[in-house]
Amino acid sequence: MSPRLLICTDLDRTLIPNGPQSESPTARERFAHLAAHDSVTLAYVSGRHRALVKQAIANYRLPVPDYVVGDVGTTLYRVDADGAWQHLAQWENAIAADWAGHSRADIKSLLVDISDLRLQESTKQNAFKLSYYVPLHSDRVALSARIEQRLIDNGIAARQIWSVDEPAGIGLLDVLPARASKLHAIQALMQMQAFTLEDTVFCGDSGNDIEVLVSPIRAVLVGNAQPEVRDHALQLAEAAGHRDGLYLARGGYLGMNGNYSGGMLEGIAHYFPVVDDWLLGKAMDRPA
Repeated sequence: MSPRLLICTDLDRTLIPNGPQSESPTARERFAHLAAHDSVTLAYVSGRHRALVKQAIANYRLPVPDYVVGDVGTTLYRVDADGAWQHLAQWENAIAADWAGHSRADIKSLLVDISDLRLQESTKQNAFKLSYYVPLHSDRVALSARIEQRLIDNGIAARQIWSVDEPAGIGLLDVLPARASKLHAIQALMQMQAFTLEDTVFCGDSGNDIEVLVSPIRAVLVGNAQPEVRDHALQLAEAAGHRDGLYLARGGYLGMNGNYSGGMLEGIAHYFPVVDDWLLGKAMDRPA
């Protein structure tokens, strides 16, 4: 009997080859073949909202997933066999308590006088995600502390997710409920579908994935990850006692270079050797 396997993966610069490094030509085709296996459940875990995830699936010819964790962990969808997206409201109900009855509009009002914060477009907001642009020259430490104190004073348990839109040259800040994260959403999905640590794997590339990469969940850091992300992840995983659960893709698996989905496949096969049989059970005639 084949084992169950839950593959959770980030999209941008992990499954989607939209970084500067090259992608092995057949990597995504091989990943799609793996995702189609009856034993595999596929979940996309992304900062993108629903429309942008759908756009990525179409533009990059990605396999349609079974689940989508979107909006930096604040939304969870089941994707049915007919392609319909079902919003799993129980996840939002679970994280709502952190905001102690406050709405996104309430929190926006609490932060309205902080001049370095500029609201992102309405399409990038949702009920439990308040997103801002922040100048790169801002004092992030001081700004973060000011925001945190303002929220604590109002009984709000929140998480701040900081990142950088490198092409646009602007900082990004998401203010979320404290329990809203990629890690917590994956753990909730595991619980809903009775997956364990032994049959779950996560793939990522960036600082936004660190919390999952160094958690007890088996994880793969793709080869195109930045060196500072790799070093930081290794340090944290070692400190947490989870070093054996963090695989660093280096290339060579089935002739692929270890970047993007090639690195994902390399790491997944490291943890689940049966994947070799699943991949090689169907001829892949074109060279890697």
